[in-house]
Parts: sequence; C-alpha cells; structure tokens
Amino acid sequence: MNKSSFSSLGFADLAAGENLGRAELARILGATEPAEIEAVRAAAERVLLENCGDGVYLRGLVEASNACACDCFYCGIRKSNRNVHRYTLEADEIVACARQCAEMGYGSMVIQSGERSDKKFIDLVAGAVERIKAETRSEEEPEGLGITLCIGQQTYETYKHLYEAGAHRYLLRIETTNPELFAKLHPEDQIFESRVECLVMLHDIGFQVGTGVMIGLPGQTLDDLAGDILFFRQHDIDMIGMGPFIPHPDTPLGGEPFPDVKDRVRLALLMIAATRLALRDVNIASTTALQALDPIGREKGLKFGANVIMPQVTPQDVRRDYQLYPGKPCLEENAGECQSCLGMRIEFAGRKIGYHQWGDSLHARKRRERTKA
Repeated sequence: MNKSSFSSLGFADLAAGENLGRAELARILGATEPAEIEAVRAAAERVLLENCGDGVYLRGLVEASNACACDCFYCGIRKSNRNVHRYTLEADEIVACARQCAEMGYGSMVIQSGERSDKKFIDLVAGAVERIKAETRSEEEPEGLGITLCIGQQTYETYKHLYEAGAHRYLLRIETTNPELFAKLHPEDQIFESRVECLVMLHDIGFQVGTGVMIGLPGQTLDDLAGDILFFRQHDIDMIGMGPFIPHPDTPLGGEPFPDVKDRVRLALLMIAATRLALRDVNIASTTALQALDPIGREKGLKFGANVIMPQVTPQDVRRDYQLYPGKPCLEENAGECQSCLGMRIEFAGRKIGYHQWGDSLHARKRRERTKA
C-alpha cells in the first residue's frame, strides 16, 4: 500500500470508526510506513480515551487445567501432545488464587483451561465460582471479584449453570472467522458453525461475551483479518482477546515458517488499533503473546488501543505446563513480582490501573441499559 492510497482514506474517517468497512480495515492493517502506523496508533488511542477513558483493567489469570478434549493443530496443550504433563487444580487452589487477586486489588479474574465438558470438571469450576463470589466480598469489592470463564464449548445448560453460579463474562476465542481457514486449523469434528452458535448461546444467557483470533496464521490474508473485525461487530462482541500466531513445535503447525517478528508484532498492533477504531467501546486485551515476541509488546498494545491486561496468578509449580505457544513470558515471576512489573508497564504507557473495579465492557453496559429501557 503506498502513501497516497493510505492518506486518501482520511484520518477523520478513521476516528469516525463505525463507518469503516472491510476494504478500509484491510488498508489500515496493511500500513507499513512509520508515519502511517503512528497515525493509526494515535487515532486508536484517541478513540479509546474518548470512549473508555484511560483506565487499564486487570484480570488475574488462573490456568485451572491443561487437560483438553480438543486437538487443534496449533495448540501446545492439544490432547495428542504426549509431551505435556497434565494437571487440574483443586477447588481450594483456584479459590486461593482468587483471594490473592482480591488482596492485590485486581477486581476481576479469569479461570481458563483446556476445553473440557466432563461433569467432574464443570462441577469443580461452578463450585469454585460460587465460593469465590462468597469469599471475596469486601468493603472495596462488595460484590466480590468479577469472574470471566474461558473453558471452551459447552452446552446451553452448562453455560447457564456457570452463569447462575456467579460468572458473568465468558471468553470463547474463534481463532479465525474464515470457515475455510478454520477447517485447516482443526480436526473434522471441530466445526466453525458450532463455535458461532456457542457465542449466540452465551449472549442469550446474559454473559458479557468475548472472542478473538490469531494474527498471522498460515494462509491468512488482510481481508480475513478485516472480516474478523466485522464478525466482532456483527455478533455484538463485548471483549476481544487477540495475539500473534506463534508456532508450537509439538503441533502439526509447528513446522510452519515464522515470518519476521517485527512484521508479526506490527500486524498484531494494527489489528488492535483497527478493532478499536471500528468497535470503539469494547474491551480489548493486550496479550502475553505480544510480550513473547517483543519485551514491551504489552505496553505497545495499550498504546494501540487495548485496555485490559491479564497478570499471571497461576501457581508457579504448574505454570510451565500451560504453554499454548513457546516463549510464554512470566513463567518464573510470583504474583507479587508480576503485579509490580505490570504497574511499571502500565505507567510507562501513560495509563492508570483500575484497582478494585470489574472493568466491565462499556459496550456491554450500554446494551444492558437499552434492554432495561
């Protein structure tokens, strides 16, 4: 893309966000000149500050289990990977992590795992959620910690059970919204339409709904990524988690050529910015995968329009066993060290931490208000 074609888009249109279509988004994602990238970054940061403020919301991340029933071709904890030491935390361990989040003022936590739907695990998660809501109430957090779940595809009944237990946000990444590309990344029994239907179920039950994609997949185009953003808009998504694709050596995609790291980071940052410009009031995470490729990747994500970070609180003795991709950062830091490091990173980005706040998506709050009206 040359400079003249980029400038013809007009940065007033960039700031207008809602009017961005597939072609315009693809052109933004194709920016390569430093001046072009900085113009996109500045526009995205302006839209973020105008719509969501300067707060960065923390979600203490607890990786509750690396056992998984799925065999995705890109994932380091896929069920066929025999090099993984499998674990599942006890309910007491999950609740202890939650107390740690509350004590550090995070306001919210994420319970993440491999995709499992067995009754024993669902009962474990539901029971832990109920205990967390009861045991983390305080003067600062009268309703207890906010809870996001990220445990994969489930039945409607299971989602409802987890919602009634006290979880109010759910993240179900779709990884790509191109059905043909999705099929190349998954076994035949993992179906794109089924995952989309789960997003519909989650909305129907009342969850704040999150999803996300990998950036830089083999065969992925800028048009595909632009289509991902339009999918987020079409499905009224409240929160987005995206990161660069990093090949794992113990997977079928582990031998894929790894494009230049700077290009991968550039595209991931532009994807955050383009999503912010198009969706404006959603929550967008600056992910650890960015930091895996760039020591200050998460800070850069905040400058390009992200407003959520997920610090590690998974017990250190199992943290190395939950590696979806190689080079995952923060494996050795304890929760206190991680908190101190993040505080400095967020300050470096010119933002402030929203302590003791759920930090719900403004997009979701607006939808609730419309529903009540």
